[in-house]
Amino acid sequence: MGGALKSLTETQDTDDVDDVELAIDNTAFMDEFFSQIEEIRQNIDKISEDVDEVKKLYSVILSAPIPEPKTKDDLEKLTGDIKKMANSVRNRLKGMEQSIEQDEIRSSADLRIRKSQHSVLSRKFVDVMTKYNEAQVDFRERSKGRIQRQLEITGKSTTDEELEEMLESGNPSIFTSGIIDSQISKQALSEIESRHKDIVRLESSIKELHDMFMDIAMLVENQGEITNIIEVSMEKTVDHVEKARDDIVKAVKYQNQSRKKMIIIIVVVLIGTTGLCVWYPYSPYQVWSSVMFLLPDHLSLPHLSSLDLLHSPYMLQPVHSAS
Repeated sequence: MGGALKSLTETQDTDDVDDVELAIDNTAFMDEFFSQIEEIRQNIDKISEDVDEVKKLYSVILSAPIPEPKTKDDLEKLTGDIKKMANSVRNRLKGMEQSIEQDEIRSSADLRIRKSQHSVLSRKFVDVMTKYNEAQVDFRERSKGRIQRQLEITGKSTTDEELEEMLESGNPSIFTSGIIDSQISKQALSEIESRHKDIVRLESSIKELHDMFMDIAMLVENQGEITNIIEVSMEKTVDHVEKARDDIVKAVKYQNQSRKKMIIIIVVVLIGTTGLCVWYPYSPYQVWSSVMFLLPDHLSLPHLSSLDLLHSPYMLQPVHSAS
């Protein structure tokens, strides 16, 4: 018997130790998870800052007929940094998604936290990359417009489709081969070639980022159903709160109306009681008790019910004078 008890105790102690070790391991895991979340968030913020710098450089390049080489070098460096960091963020988010999918069978608070954090970061990353893509597209369109204006200066009129054909071919000589050899035409030709190179370089960057952007966009789209459920739940909660608020307003209104009615009834009762005391030979307490008997229960004094008054010795009885 003693041996069995000792064995049971040892087993229990082992289970307790295992539970403690599991809790410690889980805490360490979540600490590591939040550390990764913070690093990814900082990288996304850095990408956003770099995108803002890229937009400034785009404006500088567009405002100058022949941009400074340093400006283009700075732009190329920023573009490379964004590409490198974006790839890193994409890979880490995808790895985090795979880890969450493996633990999907465990419905725990930790898992919900990880899903929520992953969803927030994924959406933030998509927003930043969308901003970057929009800046690139805007720069391309404005550069194309500058090329078209310079071609017009040289006497070459082109449609938008013809200009796109030139850009896709990568050969600006399609429209520049017959340009008159003059100082103005040479300057225009130089700008056309410079803008054309900018667009070719830009389109290469856009294509490199396209697959990565689609990956993360699909990841966010897959989270859409969960997000919609949360939004519907929040809308229902708001509806319930508004309904409860309306009910409270109605209750206060009814309570105020009931209180006013109570005051009116009490005033009438007091006046009636005074009259009865004057005209009839009953004691004031007997008159008051009888009046309270006639009132509805919810208007009576809390410690005197109608039934109590009915059997009370103070019920309305004539006051007999001594013979």
